[in-house]
Amino acid sequence: MNDTVDKLVIFLAKRDGIDKLVKTFQYVSKLVHWHVHATQPEIAQRFKHWEVSSGLSRKAFRTGRFLTGFNLLRRNPGSTPTLRLLAVLANAGEMVYWFFDHFLWLARIGTLDAKLAGRMSFISAFGESFGYIFFILSDFIILKEGLKEERKLVSSKEDSKEVKESLKKIRGDRVMRLMGVAANVADLIIALADIEPNPFCNHAVTLGISGLVSAWAGWYRNWPS
Repeated sequence: MNDTVDKLVIFLAKRDGIDKLVKTFQYVSKLVHWHVHATQPEIAQRFKHWEVSSGLSRKAFRTGRFLTGFNLLRRNPGSTPTLRLLAVLANAGEMVYWFFDHFLWLARIGTLDAKLAGRMSFISAFGESFGYIFFILSDFIILKEGLKEERKLVSSKEDSKEVKESLKKIRGDRVMRLMGVAANVADLIIALADIEPNPFCNHAVTLGISGLVSAWAGWYRNWPS
């Protein structure tokens, strides 16, 4: 119990940890609002306020985050030319997303002209979608390489400590990357709802489930080991 509490404290001390918690609030409240809006409009309105305030607080909390893309490229540009190119494209798209998300937040809270919100939302979502596509491609390439390496180690039939550690590392990395793919696909669906509104992506259930998949996959990836 104490170990879990300690891990929760460490998790919530991270910016990403707080973001995933508030994102959970945001999309749970969206689903509750959808579920009760016809039968209990007063309660539905309260959950709508919770959803909106959670979304706006997340935007405020992400101020300056677009600069993290530069740091990620500096620390881990990719092991091959293909992965380096995909990393540049993915982080460029994400930096556009974070940067214009600042203006979307300012327009939503009334600091900038509210008419700018639609344009800023489109640019931000377009950059987000662009980046997620390349993040997903990168993860699939690395997952494929990991499977090849795992088969090679298994077929060698070695039972040394080094081989066991390598297999453990490959399998652990696979789980984390699959969580990343799940989160990026879910966020891509949410972004597409802003770029090209449609009945599927914009449905409250689709958005709510996608938001929770993204939040909980990110929660898993950021939880202290």
